[in-house]
Amino acid sequence: MQKNINIQNKKARFQYEILDKYTAGIVLSGTEIKSIRSSQASIAEAFCEFNEQGELFVINMTIQEYVYGNYYNHAPKAERKLLLNRKELKKLLKEVQNKGLTIIPLRLFINEKGFAKLDIALAKGKKLYDKRETMKDRDNKRDLDRIKKNF
Repeated sequence: MQKNINIQNKKARFQYEILDKYTAGIVLSGTEIKSIRSSQASIAEAFCEFNEQGELFVINMTIQEYVYGNYYNHAPKAERKLLLNRKELKKLLKEVQNKGLTIIPLRLFINEKGFAKLDIALAKGKKLYDKRETMKDRDNKRDLDRIKKNF
């Protein structure tokens, strides 16, 4: 009936060191969920922020306008509220304020009940030398795999 939707932020693991992961629900309108089900979304430049009331929002996530939507269509880059437990929200807020960490989305998917979910991560930005180390490890692994394939 429904194809598997799995939209990933591929640059996140390269640019950030992932410390903790959570799965959050998203508050969406009708045309937004229809666009996600047709894989018309991107979380490449997205990040998460708290507002004054302590609610978590995902910012800069692009969900393209629904093709068959008329004037009821949504704004493509609107802020969307994330749904987490109160205890998880307090923990995330404390970590972001005290340690200067950031919250980034890793994966947007549709669960078995048909709801859109967002895997978010508490992350710390990598320095340039950490990124070079990651690239070097990736190249070494690729070379080892080539050598193993030839034997």
